[in-house]
Amino acid sequence: MASVTFTNTQRLYPGNSRPAVDGLNLEIQDGEFVVLVGPSGCGKSTSLRMLAGLEEVTAGRIYIGDRDVTDLPPKERDIAMVFQNFALYPHMDVGENMGFSLKIAKVPKQERVERVRRAAKLLDLEEYLDRKPKALSGGQRQRVAMGRAIVREPQVFCMDEPLSNLDAKLRVSTRSQISALQQRLGTTTVYVTHDQVEAMTMGDRVAVLKDGILQQVDTSLALYDRPANLFVAGFIGSPAMNLLEATPTEGGARIGDYVVPIDRQAAARASGGITVGVRPEAWRLVGENEGGLPVTVTVIEELGADAFLYGTCDVEGAPGTLVVRIEARRDVQKGSTVHVTTDPRHVHVFDTTTGERLSS
Repeated sequence: MASVTFTNTQRLYPGNSRPAVDGLNLEIQDGEFVVLVGPSGCGKSTSLRMLAGLEEVTAGRIYIGDRDVTDLPPKERDIAMVFQNFALYPHMDVGENMGFSLKIAKVPKQERVERVRRAAKLLDLEEYLDRKPKALSGGQRQRVAMGRAIVREPQVFCMDEPLSNLDAKLRVSTRSQISALQQRLGTTTVYVTHDQVEAMTMGDRVAVLKDGILQQVDTSLALYDRPANLFVAGFIGSPAMNLLEATPTEGGARIGDYVVPIDRQAAARASGGITVGVRPEAWRLVGENEGGLPVTVTVIEELGADAFLYGTCDVEGAPGTLVVRIEARRDVQKGSTVHVTTDPRHVHVFDTTTGERLSS
């Protein structure tokens, strides 16, 4: 096992004026599970591939433990990569697929068999060792790909969107299996995904990237409760945080005729316009005469225990769609207008110009 450290790491592709990854500084502890997340093109897969030795590092250094691996070829880095496609050999059975890298490394046959059996037991694949990949389901094939990485007993696992080819239900069950497996093995793991729900449910910490720049790295709960800037606020959470442009005023932030209660110190730190963020669950319904923000309901998503209202708010500064979580079976109809308010403890305040967080 080993830690992983990116120090001012950069990747600039030939012909591009802007780096795909720019000045990445990230330290991953020994045995930690860290997820890199962000939209397409943010540099998360490039960062992982630089760690694996599949992309050249333009500037900066990468360390695995105390060893500088920046210029080492992939085979000398002691990492195992799990890709988005399973890449199994169709003419080999499961056991042969899992042990192939050991065979290439000239590991003695008896040791190969033992390591494959141990990995198969961990992954609940013992009864499938003699089957060909075509006889397996998508989830089973992904577990074989995981097993192929596990038998190598590497210092670091690198996983590049390994669940993206699975259906939604299978992704949910497989991600919990991967998390549990990583905890049992205690191997340092760097996992890439574009799915922020996947990131929040799997990682010890989550690193959010945008345009090749690390925006924030913290536990999933900390990212949810205290996003560092507008991008993280809008990206983390499903449904996303409601972001409303407002003007600081006495007692809060004004949006149309509605004054959102906000922390006074946050308002004082604003140099100009501010943007307030409110999670869907932080809104509460109030009466028409109680001064709430009017929302015309366009869609109601019934989820059983609760429901999400999607609506429009004809107020300058409000987003195109406002999302409100309510208790299920509330008497709210499509096309009706509801009024919502919130508590200053649940309001996030950002500088509209810089995007930086202002609230404590």
